[in-house]
Amino acid sequence: MTTPRPDVYSTLENGVLRVVINRPHRMNALTTESLRDIVAAFDDHAHGGPVRVAVLEGAGRAFCTGADLADAVLSGPPSADTIDAANDVARAIRSFPAPVIAAVRGPAAGVGVSLALACDLTVAAESSYFLLAFTKVGLMPDGGATALVAASIGRARAMRMALLAEKLPARDALDSGLISQVFPDDTFDDDLAVLLQRLGSGPGKAFQQTKDAINDATLTELDSAFERERAGQISLLASADFAEGVAAFQGKRAAVFGR
Repeated sequence: MTTPRPDVYSTLENGVLRVVINRPHRMNALTTESLRDIVAAFDDHAHGGPVRVAVLEGAGRAFCTGADLADAVLSGPPSADTIDAANDVARAIRSFPAPVIAAVRGPAAGVGVSLALACDLTVAAESSYFLLAFTKVGLMPDGGATALVAASIGRARAMRMALLAEKLPARDALDSGLISQVFPDDTFDDDLAVLLQRLGSGPGKAFQQTKDAINDATLTELDSAFERERAGQISLLASADFAEGVAAFQGKRAAVFGR
């Protein structure tokens, strides 16, 4: 009898650490516990050891569709603990000593966008897309998204993504500077393997110093963003708009927000 893999698992082979979000039945939507498991997977390999390059990816048809709202009635909505865990994932990726690649197949939505952009390189399959879906349920971006997105594509485009919650196809995401590369769907795994080999055989210490320097120069507001997003999101989670947003999501209808 095969034992099912947990919601997040990791493998290490030939210097490549793979951290896999394994909730395909929920399109890899995340719980507080699964976010903490991602942190643990990176932290377990952050101090020495044979890791040359790391990959964050999702099992099945999605990279990550954000916080899991499908069973909010039973398990409760996202909380301050969920926000803190998402921030801890971004911090763990940011400080990881080897390059971290986000391998995006399918949608990256909500905090899934934050996790993808926290990585040093974000590569996407041509059919994938990015969606800051927070305002659709009466929330604001979190997981550092307000800093990560703006640092990549600037204020005007970040505002459009965050306020209008429009899908950004992979090619448009590349053209706007949000992500690093787009690979054809049918060669995605092979193209990713070439990139992993290139980074895995490169100068590890130089890579570490380079990623730290670029992140320090461009993500100066990240820690402040965590604090602002946490305060704002906790307030919004208690709002009538969020309750309506979740009800609309579960009822598969358009939300009707108050003023």
